[in-house]
Amino acid sequence: MIAHGIMQRWTAFTSWFNRREFSENAVLLGFAIAIGVLAALGVIAFYRTIDLAYAVFYRWSVPVLPPAASLLYRPVITGAGLALAWWVMRRLGRGYDGLNVPDVQLAVVRRGGSIPARPAIARTLASAITIGSGGSAGSEGPVVVLGAAIGSALGRAFRFTPQRTATFVGCASAAAISAAFNAPLAGAFFAIEEILGSFSVASFSPVVVASVVAAIVSRAAFGNHPAFPMPAQYGYGPIGEILIFFPLLGVVTGFTSIAYVRAYFGFDALAARFRGARFEALVPWIAGAVVGAMVWLSHGLLVGYGHLALHAEMFGRLAWYTLFGLAAGGIVATAITLAGGGSGGVFTPSLYIGAATGGGVGVLLARLWPAMGIHPEAYAVVGMGALVAGATDAPVTGILLVFEMTNDYAIIIPLMITVVVAHAIARRWERDSLYSGWLRRRGETIEHGADRDVLAGLQVRDAYDANPRVINEAAPLEALLALLDYTQACYPVVDAEGRCLGVITVAGLGQLAAAARDSGPLIRAADAVEPSETVGPSDSLLDAVRKMGVRGAAALPVVDRVSGQVVGLITHAHVVTAYESRVARTAST
Repeated sequence: MIAHGIMQRWTAFTSWFNRREFSENAVLLGFAIAIGVLAALGVIAFYRTIDLAYAVFYRWSVPVLPPAASLLYRPVITGAGLALAWWVMRRLGRGYDGLNVPDVQLAVVRRGGSIPARPAIARTLASAITIGSGGSAGSEGPVVVLGAAIGSALGRAFRFTPQRTATFVGCASAAAISAAFNAPLAGAFFAIEEILGSFSVASFSPVVVASVVAAIVSRAAFGNHPAFPMPAQYGYGPIGEILIFFPLLGVVTGFTSIAYVRAYFGFDALAARFRGARFEALVPWIAGAVVGAMVWLSHGLLVGYGHLALHAEMFGRLAWYTLFGLAAGGIVATAITLAGGGSGGVFTPSLYIGAATGGGVGVLLARLWPAMGIHPEAYAVVGMGALVAGATDAPVTGILLVFEMTNDYAIIIPLMITVVVAHAIARRWERDSLYSGWLRRRGETIEHGADRDVLAGLQVRDAYDANPRVINEAAPLEALLALLDYTQACYPVVDAEGRCLGVITVAGLGQLAAAARDSGPLIRAADAVEPSETVGPSDSLLDAVRKMGVRGAAALPVVDRVSGQVVGLITHAHVVTAYESRVARTAST
């Protein structure tokens, strides 16, 4: 009865709130502030839980053990930690296969931002146990899931539309990354690049506000320093180093990204064979023991301590072969940890693997050309951003994260060059990132914030304007300038038979107006036509979107494939309307 009464009062309050007709900006920005605070507090609680798990597993136990027992302690404890994390997800999380960054992406696209709270909490707890017990996993996945669940819960509690709830999920994801890495810019663009998938003016402001608020709250708890401490001194020398050595680093980190992605999914496929078997519960113990042994053999260099990471300057002091070995070990340890029942993210290990790879390249180059004064630490720092770009398909996030960690404009030039090369190589030789591959293996395909399967299943005839204004190639300037009074994105130009010759854009009309004083009477539509991609009524909307991207066009002529005549015009707005309509119908069935 009490719970029923509370629900009635809450329903009455939300109905009253939604009737107030507050402006959209006021609602989004107000909730963005609340989400930023709540997400940052969630990150703080998560980090404290990791530290508690680390204290229980190691700090309180290892000092009292005899030396002989301590040799086996880490493999046993890491195995126990992965087994406990597996049990938490199986029992408390009800065996939920998801609740990671790709699943948050899927929730935004397919479920209107709806994220279940109980599995999210279970995933956060399991990840704290995994990381605290010495598993090789990242903290960004759990904090994004926890933050996204907070944003989703607020949106659903106030009975907001799916679009607004999805925006809240993006805000919470940005806030979580911002608080975890003390990087508000990287947090905001991570949400735009990976979670929301597109730059929307309506969502940009609340995402930035939530990210900044979360950074302020986290700095009050952890101080104003990067999550991955930077070396005291680093730099680069002559222009040749930038034009030759850093692109070389991009090549190496690009192929390392490919190895990381393939190892991650390879071990996952191997572990899948044992799921459902009678001895399934033994897999986390075995995986944890292997990872624990690897960490022990590396003298603890493969993982951090509690929620604290290793210092980047370390990656410029070890031997080059040791650093390459740590990069390979980081790839294998992360893949085994997450495939073997542990929980956590893949973003933070990407930073570690990138730093080890970059440091190895830098140390090797310094040894080959000692007179150049090469700083291996700079290669380690740049390698972080490059590996993130290649492995997670988030180049902007990789650049901004490293920039905010270093706060050094000088690093931007080699960083951007290396990131671009690494990202290009990774996408050329491996179609999947760590995020898109998880979705594809579950039959889902998401691209740029939209479900590509939905776009592929819709045709141009489902969306286009069948009565656009078209221009005859012989139309004089006066007739062209009259089109400035209309709001059409572009105007198809046709010949006497109605076949498409190209388009005249609004910008092109403006240029014609500027030239009217000198040669106005001589200008005809054929003189101002611009080339354009075209689509047919039976083409998919996915093809239309791709062709719009070829020239950065806002609209495309729709032509009959047999006669070549213009039969309509399709714009981005038409595509979005048809897509949202189909998603809404799917969600209601």
